[in-house]
Order: sequence, then structure tokens, then C-alpha cells
Amino acid sequence: MKCIVNGKIILKDRIIEGKNLIFDTKIQDISDSIPENCEIIDAKGNYVSPGLIDIHIHGNGGEDTMNGTDKAIETMSSYVAKNGVTGFLPTTMTMGKNDIYTALETVRRAKTRKLNGAQVLGSHVEGPFINEEYKGAQNKKFIAVPEFSFIKDYSDVIKVITIAPEKDENFDFIKAVKRSTDILISMGHSKATFEEANKAVDAGVGSVTHLFNAQTGLNHREPGIVGTALTRDIYTEIIADTIHVNKGLFQFVVNNKGKDKLILITDSMEAGGLEDGIYSLGGQKVIVKDKAARLENGALAGSVSAMNDMVNNFYTNTDLTIVEAINLASKNPAQAIGLYDRKGSIEVGKDADIAIFDENMRCKMTICTGDIVYK
Repeated sequence: MKCIVNGKIILKDRIIEGKNLIFDTKIQDISDSIPENCEIIDAKGNYVSPGLIDIHIHGNGGEDTMNGTDKAIETMSSYVAKNGVTGFLPTTMTMGKNDIYTALETVRRAKTRKLNGAQVLGSHVEGPFINEEYKGAQNKKFIAVPEFSFIKDYSDVIKVITIAPEKDENFDFIKAVKRSTDILISMGHSKATFEEANKAVDAGVGSVTHLFNAQTGLNHREPGIVGTALTRDIYTEIIADTIHVNKGLFQFVVNNKGKDKLILITDSMEAGGLEDGIYSLGGQKVIVKDKAARLENGALAGSVSAMNDMVNNFYTNTDLTIVEAINLASKNPAQAIGLYDRKGSIEVGKDADIAIFDENMRCKMTICTGDIVYK
């Protein structure tokens, strides 16, 4: 048994002080007292937060999901844990079918193993069912027409799939996924009009991938996918590194989207946590300079920012409380992928996924199902 003392405990709707957080693999109690023979962890007045959850991350620490190796996932797990992340979805790219299957098999193995860092909660499949005109950093060579048979055997692994709904004739793929799985369907890398996007939501799309990026933008006569994201009751990812979206729009998004379905993601690639230099994404050369990752043609190629920095960026550029900002990276993603019954908030009976942050969201400790994985 362990006990965190002297912390500001962040619950889903408030902060409490003067209490002790008691846990083993699960949260046992929030109490005035300390059980006997308990390992004491002194939070030293810092925030005691639910562990962060990243549902869209390609790589970190020099490794990428598409490397398809246990080592790649283990490296990502250890690196993201340094940022207070306790759960993540290794995210695939638009590449060959066999490469995607190899990556998903690796994720399937990782889900059943105890890693040295953050836990693998499943996978996010980004592509290959996308629109070439909005491919971003995806490789057009491997773009395919949506087919349910492509993903059917991996419905136990996939938690989120990003598609361009206008490429799905009669929304047959979307309907099949909704009918047969619990996968969250997200639209992105898409040329869908406002009308098409709304029809896709009616058919079963429940999310928008990295708001504003690789999708039809907001216009007063054609509101596009952005318009749908801001006006429909669906989850919406946003990369809050201040590069993918100008920080001056963060409050606009909160005002129009609200805070219950907004999800912070990193969309990190292999250079996450590393220095500027030359890297790779989906077999394409990526140049990282001044915290921006770009292909040789100048297109953004994911981010290199950490999840705790995303939270801090959003917190400092909106009127959200620290509780509300952290919910965007814990409660909301857990709800989106159907794991809120055991993750995403500090509540008795839930997994002991906990992070300790200072007032600037610098991570001091990360605890995953009761084990200290970063200090």
C-alpha cells in the first residue's frame, strides 16, 4: 500500500487539500488518516493529478509505432511516462497493409504486458482511408478505399480509427464499424463538406481528428469539418503545441466547442523528447527545428511536444481552471475510448494512474496502476 501526502488532489470537478490518497494497484481511499505500514510519498504541495491519456501519438524517444517492434512500444511507454502520461494509443500511419498489421500485432502484445512506463490501451489507426488532397504527412502511395474487412480482425486492438468519410460510399464502412465494434470513428485528413461531415456524424462518426489540421476549414458559407466539430456533440482532438493551432484560438475553441468533448493530443512523432535534427515519419524524411516537425515540402509532420506541455499551453491561454484543463487530457479521452469506468479520474475503485505536477505542469512523478514508473 502507498499513500500520497501533502498534495493538492485534483478530482474531476474540484481540488481538495489536507487529505491523503491511499492506493495499491487501485485507489483505495481519500482519507484524513494514513494506514499502518504504508509507503509514504510526499507531494510537497504539488498537484496530484489523474494520469494523462494520449489517444493520438505516433512515436517518441526515437521510436515509432510503425517500426512494429516491442522495443519501439517499450521506448514510447518509458518516454511518455516522463510527462505524466499513464496510458496511450500507439498510432499507425497510412502505409502498406502488412506494415499496419505488424504494428497492430505489436500493440496487441503490449496491451497484455506490464511495461516500464505508460500502459498501452489499444491503438489509433490513422488512415489508410483518407483523402489525398488532405493527406498532410501521410504517404499517398498507400491510400485505400474504406473496407471493414481491412480492420475486422483487429477490433479488439483498435480504439480509434481516422477516416475521410467522403471516401466511404453510402457510409457502408462507418455503419459496419458502428454495428460490429466499439471503435470510435474519427474524421480527418478529409475534404468533406459541412453537409457531408454532418451526414457522417448521423451515420456514426463520433470524433474529429486534430481540429483545423488536414481538413476543410471554417468559412461562413461552407463551415467544413471544423464547423461540424464546433456545432455537433462529438469528441474533438486538438494539438495544443501553439504550432498546429494558434494559441489565440484556444479560447475560441473552448467557447464554441465546450470542455466536455474536447481532447488534447500530442500527435507526437519519433522526435518527441529529443533534440532538433533529421528524423522519419512513415518512411518520409522529417526535419525538426525550433519545436516544429516538417516534411521536406514544409508540411507539418506531427508534433514533438509533450502532453503535460499541451495541458499547460491550454491552461495558460484560456479561462479554464487547472482541473478543467487536466480533464481534457484525462477524463475526456478516457470517456471517448470507453475506459472511464477505470481510468481518467481519481476516484476510489479506479486504477491507480496518478501523476504529480508542479504549478507549471512539470512532472515530478508518474504512477501507473500503483507502480512508480517515473520520478
